[in-house]
Amino acid sequence: MRIDDPALLAEVTAAFHAYEAALMADDIPAMDALFHDAPTTNRFGVGEVLWGIDAIRDFRKGRGGSPQRRLGHVAITVYGDRFATADAEFFREGADRRGRQSQAWVRFDDGWKVVSAHVSLEGTTS
Repeated sequence: MRIDDPALLAEVTAAFHAYEAALMADDIPAMDALFHDAPTTNRFGVGEVLWGIDAIRDFRKGRGGSPQRRLGHVAITVYGDRFATADAEFFREGADRRGRQSQAWVRFDDGWKVVSAHVSLEGTTS
C-alpha cells in the first residue's frame, strides 16, 4: 500500500482546508458537501454525540456557527487511494485550552468526504 501519494495528499489537504474555511464562515452547504451523506457518518463534538448525517445537519442548523479558531499543527496521511486521516490542534479565540480534531476521510466517486469526526478540548472531563 502506498502512503501519502503526493497527488492524493494534495487533494485531501485541499478538502481539509475547504472544510475549515466553511466551518469558520458557517457555510452549512459547503460543510454538508464535505461530509458523507449517510446514516453511518458520525461526529463527536465537545458537547454532543451525533450519529448519522441527519443529526449532524440538524446540529449545524441550530448551532449558529462555530467558535472562531486558528489551527496549530495539522497532520494529514493518505493510506492507499481511498482512505485518509486528518488530525489537527486548534486554539479558540479567547480560550487557553488546546482543541483537537480528528477526521477520517474516504474517497468516493464524488470526491473526498468525512465519514467520522471527533472534536475535543484538552482538559475536559465530560
